Amino acid sequence: MPKIEDEMALVTLEAVRTNEKVRTYIQMANQMLYAMGYTEHGLRHSGLVANNAKRLCLKLGYTERQAELSAIAGYLHDIGNVVNRNHHAQTGAMIAFQLLSEMGMPAEEIAIIISAIGNHEETTGFPVNYAAATVILADKSDVHFSRVQNPHQGDFDIHDRVNYATQRARLRVLGKERVIELNLEIDTSVATVMEYFEIFLDRMQMCRRAAQALECQFHLMINQVPIG
Repeated sequence: MPKIEDEMALVTLEAVRTNEKVRTYIQMANQMLYAMGYTEHGLRHSGLVANNAKRLCLKLGYTERQAELSAIAGYLHDIGNVVNRNHHAQTGAMIAFQLLSEMGMPAEEIAIIISAIGNHEETTGFPVNYAAATVILADKSDVHFSRVQNPHQGDFDIHDRVNYATQRARLRVLGKERVIELNLEIDTSVATVMEYFEIFLDRMQMCRRAAQALECQFHLMINQVPIG
């Protein structure tokens, strides 16, 4: 039987999601990115990444607690943007370390989460564990018109156009087949498929590595056409 104090130390996604400091840092981080012209990285994106990271774990046979840790990592993965966009994965890991320590999470669970956060960016990251792999896949698959924060379509850069052109993004998990599939519906009158690859090729390659770390294959579908 687990001790009462051990049960009390289990930090949940809900506890993290409703933590005042967490919400403030994520909201302020998104305001800073908005000022710099970036797409949305706020509470909507954090929640979606958390949910998809958890779903990936559960579909692929990981435990409920492993799925919860992946979800927490997903929710906190962009919190470092409150400091600066550059190296935000690493600063975010340190902020998460402080917050989760304050909440009483055990060191072995914090280690999993901060390594996932610190490894989610394509320039420096690697799927070092199941949480990192699921956060990478959940994060890089969030391409959608709702992420565009620039109200002036005439001023869109290529990132705005590609996100604005994406009408639907669905991350499918086929557990028995060990396949993770990203389905995109893109309005090619707004942005071309080639423009998508121009900015997202590194991300898709990282998704393939993440899927392999989970002993899966990664498939990309754009407008119902298999890519690669």
